[in-house]
Amino acid sequence: MESIELSFETFKSLPKEDYLLIDIRDTASVSYGMIPSAISIPREHLLSDTSNLPVDKKLILYCTKGSYSLEAARNLTDMGFMAYSLAGGYQGFLMKQMSLESSSDFYAEKTTAEIELSIRKKFHKELFSRFAKAVKNYQLLQDGDRVAVCISGGKDSMLMAKLFQELKKHKKTDFDLTFLVMDPGYSPLNRSLIEKNAKQLGIPVTIFESDIFDAVYPIEKSPCYLCARMRRGHLYHKAQELGCNKIALGHHYDDVIETILMGMLYGGQLQTMMPKLHSTNFAGMELIRPMYLIREADILHWRDYNHLHFLQCACRFTDTCTTCRADGSSDSKRIEIKHMIAEMKKTNPFVEANIFKSVENVNLDTLIAHKKNGIRHSFLEEYDTHPLPVPSHDPDIQQG
Repeated sequence: MESIELSFETFKSLPKEDYLLIDIRDTASVSYGMIPSAISIPREHLLSDTSNLPVDKKLILYCTKGSYSLEAARNLTDMGFMAYSLAGGYQGFLMKQMSLESSSDFYAEKTTAEIELSIRKKFHKELFSRFAKAVKNYQLLQDGDRVAVCISGGKDSMLMAKLFQELKKHKKTDFDLTFLVMDPGYSPLNRSLIEKNAKQLGIPVTIFESDIFDAVYPIEKSPCYLCARMRRGHLYHKAQELGCNKIALGHHYDDVIETILMGMLYGGQLQTMMPKLHSTNFAGMELIRPMYLIREADILHWRDYNHLHFLQCACRFTDTCTTCRADGSSDSKRIEIKHMIAEMKKTNPFVEANIFKSVENVNLDTLIAHKKNGIRHSFLEEYDTHPLPVPSHDPDIQQG
């Protein structure tokens, strides 16, 4: 019986016209990068509707590590398709690319200078201008700051490091940078990928180890939340040890609006992801988010334009986990929110901007209750002493 698992070498030798390469990972995983020439069909959609799949071509499937794609290939084979699974999946592809002396099999690798030029020229408005605007508008940097740029290995934090380097060249503020990478127990592949990307991007990283993955692995309830809290604490501690007074995280505009909706729909509260916060556990330390105004689509465009492949979550809990969020939230809920925003955008192109502005235009006069410094206040406290004017849009007003 013919094997349905293809090695990377066998895959490379196939004529491109003979196969269709299909990425069966979820939407969030695909956003971290795909094998060139692949199309995206999530696993749950692939098997539910096979009407558009060609019967005269080899269907080569891949997932993150090669397990789900092998199962899907068996199912498609039973249906009469010529289906195969790419051994090792997307992670195997990355490992092979790192082991090649030249990556010309798929694309020409960009130099540090070319990547930096793309930030200054092609993506100046979308990336650097918005980065600089957030730094200015939210007063994220002051003279004398020492910033620990926290790099997880993903696209957001790697780009943030490059934007900080570019900002420092402008010399408008006198600050120092430390590019900090914490290894919570990465596999050798993921550790190597971070080091390779840092070298290609010209980022002089400082790497330190922790045992966080080992510590949270036995935890059954909310391991991602615990992992996120522990990672944040380790980063603060190491940054403070290195003489830094601020840590910078790579959350972007889309993270902000998704957090607003998640708080409302799943948490029953109106809140946002703040552009900066004083640490309550590490005296004198502050967290800043200089990517606050940058859209994720522009980050993806920059990544793909420069043929870069970055790390996605390497935890041990699931084959398709994409990231350990700082708020410990379920990634499936974020995907749901992403889809919800995308659907609303079809009829209202301003929906994303309106969600973002909603937490800038809060009218306390129209809130039943709010919290200030952890203390809950009700509108009844001042209802009789300070009568409120009825807004003209109140549905109970009879317009005559």
